[in-house]
Amino acid sequence: MNARNAEHAPRFRTLHAHGVLRLANAWDAGSARLIESLGAPAIATTSAGVAWAHGYVDGDALPIERLLDTVAEIARVIHVPLTVDMEGGYSEDPAVVATNVVRAAEAGAVGINIEDGGGSADALCAKLARIRDALATRGLDVYVNARTDVYLRGLASSEARVAMVLERAALYRDAGADGLFVPGVTEAGAIGDIASAAGLPLNVMLRPSLPPLAELEALGVRRLSAGSDLAEAMFAYMGQLAGAFLEDGRAVPGERMAYGEVNALFADR
Repeated sequence: MNARNAEHAPRFRTLHAHGVLRLANAWDAGSARLIESLGAPAIATTSAGVAWAHGYVDGDALPIERLLDTVAEIARVIHVPLTVDMEGGYSEDPAVVATNVVRAAEAGAVGINIEDGGGSADALCAKLARIRDALATRGLDVYVNARTDVYLRGLASSEARVAMVLERAALYRDAGADGLFVPGVTEAGAIGDIASAAGLPLNVMLRPSLPPLAELEALGVRRLSAGSDLAEAMFAYMGQLAGAFLEDGRAVPGERMAYGEVNALFADR
């Protein structure tokens, strides 16, 4: 276990023990450092934002070396735990996925997300088992957050979704997952049912129809992710600014961080 892993991994696990851990997902070292400066107790990446920042579509298209470079760059500038969205692991081969996770941990990650996407639960279970074995061999502690896309991809009818999520949660828990991520679920009753029966800390993703934070905590949610929301907002705002400049050489009115203020974020890194 390297020094960063030994320090940050236990701290990251503790953040799931009570309350709701809010993760404002970053996409590069600059956005990660800014989010940390606002008091974030941990930094998470958004796979979409990281892919877009490198000029790739989201969906396991990002070359693994680009991801690992991003992990190392973020780890260099932050002093809080880092968890990395690894999509499907960037391979269908469990052994390759496990190697990718070990490399991410060695670059500075103490948590990962890995998803079933449109694939089978068995396929993710095979990846989880190999990940656990590989991490144990290297003496690395990584919080493995298993994401199921039952809601996001509509893999079951509305009446059967909770049951399918819980079925998959049991399989992923037995295969070595530490947490369960269910993006797309927003209804309070479903959230409460999943949180109480999954046997894993529940992570949900920000949506306009999601219950308020206090209600999420009461329902048993332990983690709330912004997902790609901040990256999408950044692209929209930058599009407005650049469009206005290209049209008439003027900037869109609005708040700015001063040059010196931005520069100071990185002065002691």
